[in-house]
Amino acid sequence: MSSTRRDFIGQVGLTSLYFGLGASFSKDFFLHSATPLPRSTPAAQGVDASKILSFIHAIQQSKHEFHSFMLLRHGQVVAEGWWAPYAPDLRHTLYSMSKSFASTAVGFAVMEGKLKVSDPVVKFFPDERPASVSPELAKLTVKDLLTMSVGHEVDTSQAMRTEENWVKSFLAFPFKHQPGTQFLYNSGATYMCSAIVQKVTGQKIVDYLKPRLFDPLQIADMDWETCPKGINVGGWGLRVKTEDLAKFGQLFLQKGQWNGKQIVAPEWVEEATSFKIQQPAPEKPSRPNAENDWLQGYGYQFWRCRNNAYRGDGAFGQYTIVMPEQDAVLAITSESPNMQGQLDLVWEHLLPAFAPASASISSVNQQLQTTISSLALPLETKQLPSNWVKKISKRKFQLENNDMGLQNIRLSFSKGKCVVDLAGEKENYTINCGMGSWKTGETTFPGNELVVKPVSRASGIRLKKIAANGYWKDENTLEMTWRYIESAHNDVVTCHFSTEGIKISFVNSRVKLNPNNKDVRPELKGTLILG
Repeated sequence: MSSTRRDFIGQVGLTSLYFGLGASFSKDFFLHSATPLPRSTPAAQGVDASKILSFIHAIQQSKHEFHSFMLLRHGQVVAEGWWAPYAPDLRHTLYSMSKSFASTAVGFAVMEGKLKVSDPVVKFFPDERPASVSPELAKLTVKDLLTMSVGHEVDTSQAMRTEENWVKSFLAFPFKHQPGTQFLYNSGATYMCSAIVQKVTGQKIVDYLKPRLFDPLQIADMDWETCPKGINVGGWGLRVKTEDLAKFGQLFLQKGQWNGKQIVAPEWVEEATSFKIQQPAPEKPSRPNAENDWLQGYGYQFWRCRNNAYRGDGAFGQYTIVMPEQDAVLAITSESPNMQGQLDLVWEHLLPAFAPASASISSVNQQLQTTISSLALPLETKQLPSNWVKKISKRKFQLENNDMGLQNIRLSFSKGKCVVDLAGEKENYTINCGMGSWKTGETTFPGNELVVKPVSRASGIRLKKIAANGYWKDENTLEMTWRYIESAHNDVVTCHFSTEGIKISFVNSRVKLNPNNKDVRPELKGTLILG
């Protein structure tokens, strides 16, 4: 490492390198210096449209549920699409893709001389440190947090989220290894990065990033979950739009420049995205290590990829993939059971699209546009006849006592629509459900949290955008899909009717993807109220 880079990472003082940082930030400067991402065509940017088309076809034939993608080449959007009912104006829960934004907040604090990555973590929390500080905890640095090499045996985030004071919980965790020596994916480490930035700046990182990152990139309406102490959780819980992910990737591809201005120091971009530590290989690998995108090294909350690319990623398939050699960026939101499989599709179909393209074929371009404009998730439109519609419409079912606190349910049917009214102990909920089509709305129904379960004792998001569709699966069974369209997930709600009453089951898509998921709700039972 050069002495210049070493000084930047260890002692930094780049305050005067670009535009004064900190006190000299100007809101007007940022708002007027940024412009939306420009649009172009694949051919104009040297991209083979047929390869993008094959990528989409491969998605449709796979088990991956994509919600959106946006592909950039030379800073231009050459292809973008959303699978209905997802749409460009909707945010999407990023899960661990949030970590790369949290890392960038640390970068700004380093650039402004507020901290160094070599700083010991306990330095920032004199009131939360254990009475006896172990040698390992004393050695733990900000860099160890950023590189997921804390030295713990397990991810601390699960245990932390049951406590009121997450910082204190993290600092009390025992060590198995010396800090900086062993990689272990640890969302608690990212939370601590967020807590440190808030400690030295006096701002939550979502607010700290606003004038430094979000405003110049014209990223608006973002929100980020907080812990009980009002600290952004860092390692998950951020929501932004697909284009915002693409902008973030393009900023890093451009070495921190945006509209001719240096937003992030190029030294930080290089340091954050370059190899820092090797992930341990599995004992029984399913593929050669060289073909595993989770074994290419880790930076500062960024993963290295095959093909000399790097990425931020989040559970169920939220991505910002930066491909420097191709001068390209790919943003994806989705719900997938196999994130490696998604990356395989990218390398198989999109990587060849950047090779010197043959003459553009207008029919392929038109076919691509037609395909993109018709993207939609499977929608059940069949409507079997059921005598229950007339028997139960607008009538209430009294529900037995249940953990969800629901007291009764009423279903009101009209042409092409079913309105579901749920009465709770403290709150009532209404879901407008299309019969053969999506009906969109908002709800505070607690069936599916966008970020983490309420047991986490973190501040989540109550009002959720929802798209709902239903159909009669058979004479006695109404099946509805409730998609929480600013998250990756959905509930399949099944109502089975009989002379004894109603039985209602809720199955969340997270449970389908992960059989070990414990978020399983019991079946509800109810009887029709007479009169």
